[in-house]
Amino acid sequence: MGFYILSQGAIRKKYIHVVPVSLTASICDTFLILAAVLGVSALVTTLEWLKLILIVGGGIFLFYMGIQSWRASTQPSNDVLANHTIGKTVAFTVMISVLNPHAILDTVGVIGTSSIQYTGWDKIAFTASSVTVSWIWFFGLALAGRLLGLRESRAN
Repeated sequence: MGFYILSQGAIRKKYIHVVPVSLTASICDTFLILAAVLGVSALVTTLEWLKLILIVGGGIFLFYMGIQSWRASTQPSNDVLANHTIGKTVAFTVMISVLNPHAILDTVGVIGTSSIQYTGWDKIAFTASSVTVSWIWFFGLALAGRLLGLRESRAN
């Protein structure tokens, strides 16, 4: 996900054009963090069939993404990503945010299980901190990509 946002920042003509991607990723990550903190982690660890669904679904997703990457690598340039409509770009961002096994492992496996040790205001502070760091991360990646894109365009 991080590389996707970084590359979107690099190929878009203006930072404002990558804001919808960062916003979408941040909202999706917030949803995953809230779900994990509110109990999905406990649910996943107790239901074997749910673990199996997540593993099989994650495998299918990774296979699909591998095929998409392979197809994209045979195209002349990455400018194809820059020409997608905002709707397609946002939909793709939702897909790779919510279906990404790495994101699920991070939120459910790390953030969710870490949140179990907190209660009350401490849990709220932990959750708010996790969400805040996520938003800073995604918008920072977009900005870093944009700065790299500007540097690359000046070099050419």
